Amino acid sequence: MSIELSKDARQQAIASIERYFRENMDEPIGNVTAGALLGFFLQEIGPSIYNLGVAHAQEHMQSRLQELDYEVQEEEFSYWSQRKSR
Repeated sequence: MSIELSKDARQQAIASIERYFRENMDEPIGNVTAGALLGFFLQEIGPSIYNLGVAHAQEHMQSRLQELDYEVQEEEFSYWSQRKSR
């Protein structure tokens, strides 16, 4: 699965990469080179980040599903116990 950014997000990411190089590296990086670097990161590192996000979402959903038993569970065969308390 390929990770795609919206046009706006891609432009912002490229601008951020260019700024990072301008402020932290000896040589600035051009727009085309920054775009290529972004493409490399998305293809090479993006899936690891994506998979981590999916794993976190799964853990969260599993946690919520485990709580579901306690939140919506109804007592079974309670007719007679309810009648006694009347």
